[in-house]
Amino acid sequence: MRQRFLTVVIAAIVVVLMLARWGANLYTDWLWFGSLQYQSTFLTIILSEIGLKIAVGVAIFILLFINLMPTRSRIMKAASMSRVIEDEDNVISMYRAPFSKYAKSGPILAVYLLISLVMAFFVGTAVAGDWVVLQKFLHPTPFNIADPIFGKDIGFYVFQLPFYEFLYRLFVWALFLIAFWVAAAYFVAETINGNQGKGFLKTDAARFHLSALAAVYFFARAFGYRLDQYNILHSAGGIVYGPTYTDIHANLLAYKILFWVSIVIAVIILVNIFMKRFRLVLYSIASMVIISVLVGGIYPVIIQKIVVVPNELNKETPYIENSIKYTRMAYNLDEVVKKEFPAGRTLVADDIKNNMDTVENIRLWDYRPLQQTYAQIQEMRTYYELKSIDVDRYVINGEYRQLMLSPRELNQEQLPENAKTWVNQRLKYTHGYGIVASPVNQVTTEGLPQLTIKDIPPVTTSDIKVERPEIYFGESTDNYVIVNAREEEFDYPKGDENAYTMYQGTNGVKVGSLLKRAMFALSLGDYKLLLSSEVISDSQVLYYRSLTQRVPKIASFLNYDADPYMVIEGGKLYWIWDAYTTTSMYPYAEPFEGGLNYIRNSVKVVVDAYSGVVDYYIADDSDPLIKTYSSIFPGMFKPLGDMPEGLRNHIRYPSDMFMVQANKYLNYHMEDPIVFYNKEDQWNLPAEIISGKQQNMEPYYTIVKLPGESKSEYIQILPFTPHKKINMISWLAGRSDGENYGKLLLYEFPKQELVYGPQQIEARIDQDSYISQQITLWSQKGSSVNRGNLLVIPIKDSLLYVEPLYLQSEQSRMPELRRVIVAHGDRIVMEPTLEEALNKMFGKGTTVQQSQQPQGQEPQPGTTIESVKGLTAEANRIYEEGQNRLRAGDWAGYGESNKKLKETLDELSRRAAE
Repeated sequence: MRQRFLTVVIAAIVVVLMLARWGANLYTDWLWFGSLQYQSTFLTIILSEIGLKIAVGVAIFILLFINLMPTRSRIMKAASMSRVIEDEDNVISMYRAPFSKYAKSGPILAVYLLISLVMAFFVGTAVAGDWVVLQKFLHPTPFNIADPIFGKDIGFYVFQLPFYEFLYRLFVWALFLIAFWVAAAYFVAETINGNQGKGFLKTDAARFHLSALAAVYFFARAFGYRLDQYNILHSAGGIVYGPTYTDIHANLLAYKILFWVSIVIAVIILVNIFMKRFRLVLYSIASMVIISVLVGGIYPVIIQKIVVVPNELNKETPYIENSIKYTRMAYNLDEVVKKEFPAGRTLVADDIKNNMDTVENIRLWDYRPLQQTYAQIQEMRTYYELKSIDVDRYVINGEYRQLMLSPRELNQEQLPENAKTWVNQRLKYTHGYGIVASPVNQVTTEGLPQLTIKDIPPVTTSDIKVERPEIYFGESTDNYVIVNAREEEFDYPKGDENAYTMYQGTNGVKVGSLLKRAMFALSLGDYKLLLSSEVISDSQVLYYRSLTQRVPKIASFLNYDADPYMVIEGGKLYWIWDAYTTTSMYPYAEPFEGGLNYIRNSVKVVVDAYSGVVDYYIADDSDPLIKTYSSIFPGMFKPLGDMPEGLRNHIRYPSDMFMVQANKYLNYHMEDPIVFYNKEDQWNLPAEIISGKQQNMEPYYTIVKLPGESKSEYIQILPFTPHKKINMISWLAGRSDGENYGKLLLYEFPKQELVYGPQQIEARIDQDSYISQQITLWSQKGSSVNRGNLLVIPIKDSLLYVEPLYLQSEQSRMPELRRVIVAHGDRIVMEPTLEEALNKMFGKGTTVQQSQQPQGQEPQPGTTIESVKGLTAEANRIYEEGQNRLRAGDWAGYGESNKKLKETLDELSRRAAE
């Protein structure tokens, strides 16, 4: 008795603690959403979840309880019966049911109530996550596009059909659940009656009850076949995605037949309740199985083999056209603007001069080696982390330039072990500090990036200022901290000492009263928060600080790009994160990863790295999905015009969506069904060599002046090659600037001319005797040679290929950019700088300003390499180059360097004498 009491007490304590933790989480989430002004969003989500859970739970409870009640009398009757039993020795005894003392209405009713409540709770909890399906059903938006088979608006498939399928699945599972417990109740009744449960299906009550449930199931199954007719628009495995000839003329017919067969069987089962001919039910179900095999299996195969295969193209042409049309619409590929690009023409020096905006923004730094280099020269302390490299564009000293940027975040896991105290991790080391930035094309004489923003506190050599460098919210901030405590927070290292600060934001959640603090301690699972004397009532708790926690916590129904990027605007640091609306229910559209077959970059998310404020801006107001979400959450999404102009200048065509579209365009640029059927013009993604390994080429951002345009713009580029060939056939561009934002351009090359593809350029680099010899020599002297991204740069009506080479010592983790390879037409050159490579390719006069600066030397506006200071730096660089060539055994190169050194020194002497 005592042990039973202890068990009950422990169980009660566990339940209370679980409920308290759940309540604390709910309360602190409410406070968190309120701190960001999204309490209405939180209420919509919570009420939708709870409302759906309660509605489904109540329905399951009522249905199950009502169905269990008729079995109560059977159990009571069986439990109260006594029987005379004669054993093998002819001994006569009186049998009484073992549970007869419980055979009263009250205990049985209590058991039924408990079973119904438990099942209702579990089923309700299981479907709570489908609140989005419910809300989308309640707030549909038409696409104003009809499907080609049933003529229904696309919105029916995206917003309504998923809810009907949800109801169907829920109802069928509920029927199985009810049938199980009803059968169990009749089985228990027969077991109590001394029959060990045998023959419980032969009793009239059980037969009547279970037959009625079976009839209801077949009525529901008929509804399921009706839904299956619509799902035929997502048929896979045919010549194209979506219904083909066989699907429409055989499988669709099968669903219609099975719809009526299911209704007939349901009626037969109901009639049989009174006729009591169980074989009739068995024959009906067996006939349904046979009909399913005939019309759903054999007949489609016959149609495919006899009707379709001998004349496949003719039969499938309209369905191929449907697949092409709807897939292109689903991925916005029907909006791609096609243009011709000659590409075969030869550039001259004047062409380079006239396109200096493009040339001076050629990205020489690959993000992979640059991340290692940044880490070595700018992380400053072990607990700082330059986790990601972003590429963006800025107006620097009046010029449009690309920058590589990396925020310096604080990773508490990298604190020294003896510093990993609760006070340090929660109150002291609360934020990262500053950002590192460098132009994409500038290199020091040591082969390192020329930093535009560096050090702690941030030092900048341009007109970009960082006045609020603290990073409380980012990609590495995955734990909670408490700010405005009694003592100041660590701000940044300052020589042998540290600088300290107090948080000045107001969007954290104040600790407040002791009860509120207890709620935080329970929710965050940290009792020290409750006990610490350092925490005061005005202290603020900053939690959900990681971008991957914070942003989806508010809008979990959106999909997000893999790469949020940091932006400097008005002296502050912001994160911009592209968000997508997606669905898997777009008719006829071939899916991509995860089964989704529709995507729009409808939302731009902006997060203040200091305050944590999150704003959602609508980037595509024509998208029906974002219109529906805006109806579900009024006021949550703001017009893009409300985004500050400085931030709006940094939005870009998102890379994940660009890759999805590019992959689909490999096939779906073919609009002619015959060409599509024969795969006559199928394309591939090109390959490139990165760090000695071949991989698919990644899209890259650059600034170029597109053919026919008056000014340079920021675009994303990806070349295409023909299937099983390596020459280039076209390139796709995603535009990011001004009124052209979000547009896709395809430049196609003349098919009768050879345009080198990236893989062919890589092969030519490998086959060049001078380049391959140098790479081999470097690799034998304790260094590794890494090849960066091969960039295909459109200039005027031709192409320039640029690939950087990085040298990395075996003892060093800091790659250095030491050579630049340039290819154009039939020529290929390798020089220490892009400037020299262009001069060698096109002749002198193609100088790239600021292409190289000595380490520590600050560039001045208007400085060129022709100045005395520039010539001195150039002489030092050429001398170092000559020594490297001498050590490498490159005597010809050493002689060439000496010649260039003499020319530079002569010019330096002439300048000094002026």
